[in-house]
Amino acid sequence: MAQTFKPRDEAELAAAINLLRASGRAAEVRGARSKQAMGRGVDHGAVIETTGLSGITLYEPTELVMGARAGTPVAQIESALAERGQMLAFEPLDLGPVTGGPGGIHTIGGVFATGISGPRRIVVGAARDHLLGVRAVNGRGEVFKSGGRVLKNVTGYDVARALTGSWGTLAVLSEVTFKVMPRAERTETLVFSGHTDEIAIELMSLALGTPFEVSGAVHLTAALTSRLELRSLAREAAPVTAIRVENFASSIEYRAGRLQDALKIYGTPLRLGHEASLQFWGEMRRLSVFVPLADEPETQVWRISTAPRQAAKVMAAIRRNTSAEACFDASGGIIWLEVPASADAGAADLRRILAGHGGHATLMRADASVRASVEVFHPMTAAVARITAGLKDAFDPDRVLNPGRMYASL
Repeated sequence: MAQTFKPRDEAELAAAINLLRASGRAAEVRGARSKQAMGRGVDHGAVIETTGLSGITLYEPTELVMGARAGTPVAQIESALAERGQMLAFEPLDLGPVTGGPGGIHTIGGVFATGISGPRRIVVGAARDHLLGVRAVNGRGEVFKSGGRVLKNVTGYDVARALTGSWGTLAVLSEVTFKVMPRAERTETLVFSGHTDEIAIELMSLALGTPFEVSGAVHLTAALTSRLELRSLAREAAPVTAIRVENFASSIEYRAGRLQDALKIYGTPLRLGHEASLQFWGEMRRLSVFVPLADEPETQVWRISTAPRQAAKVMAAIRRNTSAEACFDASGGIIWLEVPASADAGAADLRRILAGHGGHATLMRADASVRASVEVFHPMTAAVARITAGLKDAFDPDRVLNPGRMYASL
């Protein structure tokens, strides 16, 4: 049975890594395990859990800055922010339920370690764009910090942002400092029904080009729409395209009305009020339409990043090879794709298609045996592979931290 370390501070974290390094053992790095079923499996002799590193360490509402230890639950952070009318603007996704785990347990360290952001990233940026600084321990057992409490405080390499999306393979985050933003007083959503992928992407792109501050644009295929918990939309039994506007209560009616006028060639939308909008976009943050049900066939889920103008072509090519359902986020720049379960999750066909249209794909849900046999993360070019290997050598030369989690050779 693997030895588990649950450090309570940086000194204990560094000591654990140094002990593992000296004994030639590797460790699986994890927080609350909400993403444990993602990525490749780690061949490890120990586990490092960050949940003992918990608590908000800094909050300056007037400066829009917060700091927290890596194992702090996102729910705790969002609760503290809500009390002051603020939020994590990049909408971190809760991916636990999608992979068959519990929801609501993800940690702020896991958010930045994986760098997976929600629908509002199209206007405010991704998780890495909100990260101001980190404290961490690398695979050498060295405590280091990068960045600080303001945005422009880095010269040379921005190590803090480089760690975002590294999935714990370079260092274990111990503390993060990040920007927060005021929460909108009111939210409304325009929902258009029945459009094809091509027309929906055209609609979303036009909406984002208006001056009415659209902060979310997603399109769901009919099958996914029917799975929504928001029954007023689930009953549509057709593809839906949702456009979100947020602002002060005094201006939201004007903005939503003008946006509806600008999009009138696409039909008359259903308008979701504040509470219904929060429910719908909450579902998008949880990807609830992809949560597996006990009585449904097993499926696999990919996350595709491509140019919005190519998204419909990518989906058309995918459907020529297999049945598939999709949620188009960011005007099609992000495609959450559900495909029937297979031995390779359709990886070869999918990456061949993306080679022709541009983009990359990450396997987000599949059986452990499938994740061990295919490239979960998009294959790197030779040049990128050399740089990535160099970073691993610099941060974790003995391959102590999450070896193989992203790529078998690393």
